[in-house]
Amino acid sequence: MIDTQDIQITKVKRSKIDETDFGNLPFGKHFTDHMLEVDFIGGTWRQISIKPYQPFMFDPSLAALHYGQAIFEGIKAYKSQAGNAFIFRPYDNFKRFNLSAARMEMPIVPEDIFIEGMRVLVAIDKDWIPAREDYSLYIRPLMFATDTAIGVRPSDTYKFVIILSPTGPYYAHPMKIYVEEKYSRAAPGGIGFAKNAGNYGGSMYPTSIARRRGYDQVLWTDCAEHKWLQEVGTMNIFFITAENKAITPSLDEGTILDGVTRSTVITLLSEMGVMVEQRKINIEEIIDYYSRGQLQEVFGTGTAATISPVQELKYRETVMTFDPQFWKTAPRVKKILAEIRQGKREDSHGWLFPI
Repeated sequence: MIDTQDIQITKVKRSKIDETDFGNLPFGKHFTDHMLEVDFIGGTWRQISIKPYQPFMFDPSLAALHYGQAIFEGIKAYKSQAGNAFIFRPYDNFKRFNLSAARMEMPIVPEDIFIEGMRVLVAIDKDWIPAREDYSLYIRPLMFATDTAIGVRPSDTYKFVIILSPTGPYYAHPMKIYVEEKYSRAAPGGIGFAKNAGNYGGSMYPTSIARRRGYDQVLWTDCAEHKWLQEVGTMNIFFITAENKAITPSLDEGTILDGVTRSTVITLLSEMGVMVEQRKINIEEIIDYYSRGQLQEVFGTGTAATISPVQELKYRETVMTFDPQFWKTAPRVKKILAEIRQGKREDSHGWLFPI
């Protein structure tokens, strides 16, 4: 297990924090003073360093650019009302990161590099954690292939990096979602469960089409029939019915991300007495619930998005509209989760990892 002495730390001479407007923090636009970097060479992870945030220099033949060996995670750090800093469920992201690495034929990142390196980095830049409701310090671990040669094979060398970004709410308003029925994000046996960069690159064209139609994101469907729901581009999806039941697509086929916020919400819903069903969901079933007045709420969950209400869902000629101001379930889940992060409610599940 590494400790701080094993990390080579070079701090900035002058922080840029005073130049940052913490009242205006669009997602992913601002970055803290420092970053973590470590290289995988010759079958081993080398010196861990924390250094001033800076660009990389790389060869045009960098393997990641040509063959897509690149993965990442999204994690958040918060401050409680007492001013204590912590990271939310980092071990779950650590496990998922290495699942992605294994699927992409990349090396496993050891726990001490991922978790302890992250802890030290966030501790150094903890003043960047916004102390405002719905604000946080977004943590982006990433790994990419660094061989400088052209040829379709797994790289022999890799770089693991962690960068930090203070951010406000990802979505400032309830979302409008277009149910995709032509393009596909994932198929059984593919990489839908992995946070591989290519999953997101392939989603951009269909999402742009949806935005031109007036929608914020797409809800992906299966690649065969385009009727079985998967996930929204930036989050998992939940449906609340009049039977006090929550329905969300299951993970069985490996086509959707095993979201950490998804898991958190499932736990909180169950503790609230809401029956949670994780199963295959056909869009026609959702339309039927809506037509009978039985579909009460639709919302997404994700590290970046947290809990985001959906005000409109469109499939072909059917448009389903909702009024989130009258909802009860999603706002209650969001409130409980916020109170746990703020230290107002007991963290009975051990979700908060202190800095």
